[in-house]
Amino acid sequence: MRTCEEPRPPNGQSPIALAAGQSEYGFAEKVVEGMFIVVNSITIKIHSKAFHASFELWQLQGYSVNPNWQQSDLRLTRITDPQRGEVLTFKELTWQTLRIEADATDNGDQDPVTTPLRLITNQGRIQISLKRRTKDCNVVASKLMFLLDDLLWVLTDSQLKAMMKYAESLSEAMEKSAQQRKSMAPESVQITPPAPSAQQSWSQPFGVGPNASSISQYFDKHDMKESSYHLLISRLDLHICDDSHTRESGALKHGMLGGAMQLTFRRMAFDYYPFHRAGDACKHWVRYSEAMETRGQWAKKLVSEFQSKIEKL
Repeated sequence: MRTCEEPRPPNGQSPIALAAGQSEYGFAEKVVEGMFIVVNSITIKIHSKAFHASFELWQLQGYSVNPNWQQSDLRLTRITDPQRGEVLTFKELTWQTLRIEADATDNGDQDPVTTPLRLITNQGRIQISLKRRTKDCNVVASKLMFLLDDLLWVLTDSQLKAMMKYAESLSEAMEKSAQQRKSMAPESVQITPPAPSAQQSWSQPFGVGPNASSISQYFDKHDMKESSYHLLISRLDLHICDDSHTRESGALKHGMLGGAMQLTFRRMAFDYYPFHRAGDACKHWVRYSEAMETRGQWAKKLVSEFQSKIEKL
C-alpha cells in the first residue's frame, strides 16, 4: 500500500454485484458475505513520503456474526428493511499475533538517525458493522471497533518522537481524505422502497412472516446513525525509557543516568465520529452519558452564535 498525495475518487458500485450482472444487493453479495476466511499469515507493507511500515498478522480469521457478535445461522447475520431500502451486515476479524514496525525513509524529513518503532500484540479482534443501500450496495454508514486485550509496549524517547513525526506526516493526507468523505457524505433523505423480490426472503429466517413493524424496530435497535471508529484496550502497560546511548557523553558530564516512566491504563477507549455535526444529538453514541447534555447545550450555543455572525456579514 502507498499513501496518496491527493485522495482517490470513491470505488462506486460493488464489484461483486457488477461481476454478477446485478446492480442491487442480491444473491452474489450474500454468498460472498457468508464465506469463512482463514489465513495463516498476512503481511501488509505501507510506503509513505516520510516513513515505511509493515503489518504482520498470524492466524487471521474472518466470518459473519449476528448483531450480538456471535456466530450463528447466516440468515441472522444481516437485517434488511424493505421500507428503508437498507441492509445491515456484521463481520468479525480475529488474529493470534500482530506485529507492527515503522521506520523513516531515506528521502523523508526525519532525523538522520532514528530508531524503528515496533509493537507486538497478542490476540485481538475487529468488529465491523456496515449499513448499505439495497438498490446499489453503496455504504451509507459503518462502525469499526478495534478490541485488544492486555498490551505491553516499551518505547524509548526517540521512538516516541519518531511516532509523533510519523503521525504528523500522515495528518495532511488524512485531512484531505476526511474532507472528501464529508463532502460526499449522504444526507438524510427519504429512500424509495425497492420493489419486492424473491431475494428478500433470504433476509428473514424460515417460518417467520414479513412483519414490517417488527423488522423496523429490530433494524432501529442495531442501526448506525453515523459512521464511527472505536478503539478499546483492556489493559495497557506503557514503558517510556530514556535512550541513553545517544546522550552518553552529555549524561556523564552532568553525572546523570537515563530515566524511565511507566504508565498503566485500564479499559482505555477512543471513540471517533468523523461526520458528527456540531449541535447534533449524541444519544446514539457508544459511551453516551448525561454529562454530554451539558456539552450539547454548549455546542448548540456556539453554533447559534456563529450562525448569527454569519447572517450579519
